[in-house]
Amino acid sequence: QAQLVESGGGLVQAGGSLRLSCAASGLTFRWYGMGWFRQAPGKEREFVAGISRSGGNTLYADSMKGRFTISRDNAKNTVYLQMNSLKPEDTAVYYCAAGSSGDGGRAILDEYDFWGQGTQVTVSS
Repeated sequence: QAQLVESGGGLVQAGGSLRLSCAASGLTFRWYGMGWFRQAPGKEREFVAGISRSGGNTLYADSMKGRFTISRDNAKNTVYLQMNSLKPEDTAVYYCAAGSSGDGGRAILDEYDFWGQGTQVTVSS
């Protein structure tokens, strides 16, 4: 059974950095595009960043470009999200997801087959 486990969330001051990790098990990791999404209280889940199966293609939401970097290590079955210059509006639960559609890593929520439980990121002003 596929399982995704996020880690690395926490409380950070505005301008700080965090690195999220998502460890996958129970699936052939290199066959899946990976994505990071987030959901703030009272808001819909939104796309943050995605990466293709090989890691050759990445995609970011406009508000994350230049601040966030997604990467993956297929040997470790892990995807990462490096978050720099964090803002209070980045406060949310962050979820990783795995999708087998196409090359993967796109911003379409329905293309993802498996989801983690999420990790809380709180940015204080």
